[in-house]
Formats: sequence, C-alpha cells, structure tokens
Amino acid sequence: MKVLVVGANGQIGKMIVDKLQDSDKHSVRAMVRKPEQANALDMKDVEACLTDLEGPIEAIQKALEGMDAVVFSAGSGGKTGYDKTMSIDLDGAVKVMDAAKEVGIDRFIMVSAMNSDDRAAWDNEEMKPYNIAKYYADRCLKQSGLTYTILRPGLLKNDPATGKIEVAENLPGGAISREDVAEVVVASLDNESTFNKAFDLLNGDSPIDEALKNL
Repeated sequence: MKVLVVGANGQIGKMIVDKLQDSDKHSVRAMVRKPEQANALDMKDVEACLTDLEGPIEAIQKALEGMDAVVFSAGSGGKTGYDKTMSIDLDGAVKVMDAAKEVGIDRFIMVSAMNSDDRAAWDNEEMKPYNIAKYYADRCLKQSGLTYTILRPGLLKNDPATGKIEVAENLPGGAISREDVAEVVVASLDNESTFNKAFDLLNGDSPIDEALKNL
C-alpha cells in the first residue's frame, strides 16, 4: 500500500514515516511544507513532496496522486494562534479529505485527540479551539464516505513503544507513547477491524494486533 503521510515533520508523523519506510508491506510519501524538511527526508531516501495545507487544494491533489491511503497527523502546534488551528487542523484536514476523493483514494487515517468528541470535556479554554477543530474535522471524515479510522490518543509521551495498548470507543484519561500511536497507525492501514471506527487509545495490556482485532 502506498501511503501519503500529511504532517510528516511532526513528532508522530516522523515515526509513522520511518515505520512505513521500513515496512515490507507499504511504501511512503512524506508531505512537508519547508524545503529543509524535504531535504532531510531525501537524505534518508524517503520520497518527499512540498505541499502547504493552507495552499490550493489542487496542490494537495497532486501530492496524493498514485497513493492508496492517506494518514493525517498534521497540526498547527502549540505556538500558533487560533487562526492557524482552524486553518490547518480543521480546514487543512477537510481539504485533504476532498482531495483524496477527487483522486480516487478511499482509505484515510486521522490522528485526533482524546475528548475531541465530547464537548462536556472541553474545560481547558486554551485547548478549546483545538478541540473544536478536531471535533469538526473528525465529524467531516465520518460523513465523507471515505473508509476512515480515527485514533484519539490520550496524553502523549516520548517513552519507547511498549507494543501494548487499550482501545475503546471511550476511555478514561491516560497516556500513550507517541511511538505506540505510530505503531497503531501502521497496523490499522489494512486492518478491516479498524475500518469506519473511531476510538480512544492508551497504553495498556493487550498487544496491538489483538486489541485492534477486538474493536
């Protein structure tokens, strides 16, 4: 499966790219917006494309040409304003969905966030615009007709992967390593148990394949 990773320069995005590059089942194209990011990927023999989520949808369509699936792990980051959050985390995500449909790609994996689906949990005013963006991006994906998987990880940590997780439609608060999130993304690509599912994701006691099989 040929996979475009949107947000390939993010912390989770980089891990997804590395895991796809090492995979014997998939190949990867990394979408980034800065030439230096593309150059760093080229040095690792990773195919890169320069495309800005705030640019025209036609450029995103071009980035998607020849792909079988797309992983959206882009984010505006904590140092930008609310305008960038809406432009990238919401409108950018929807543009990628629309572009995927235009070029005939059906498989779409979204890296979202725990509690993005629950307005009652948006008690942090600073995070509220991010939660709103994720809420509506996820909702648009569910209604898009694409074969989606929406991962809602808990508190993200930089610990090494454990290979063991807990997944469910709703889970209490908890944490998960970024590397385990990346592992779940790759494992979900062709796992039909994850098709058209949205679920919370934490570190737990079950091996990844077993946990996903029981969704």
